[in-house]
Amino acid sequence: MLNAEELAVLDAWRFERRMPTRSNAVRELFRRGLTMTGDDADTVGGGRSADFRVLPTRN
Repeated sequence: MLNAEELAVLDAWRFERRMPTRSNAVRELFRRGLTMTGDDADTVGGGRSADFRVLPTRN
């Protein structure tokens, strides 16, 4: 479940790309994430689900 701030970022991303729905945007982001290669893919893993966020945490 995304919070309101994360939904706003998702909506901004999809509107910039003229995607019709949030579902389309989420599927595209999943597709992009699942096809990551190289250094980006190597840095992911070994963390808790709470460590992965759409937005950085506020201090």
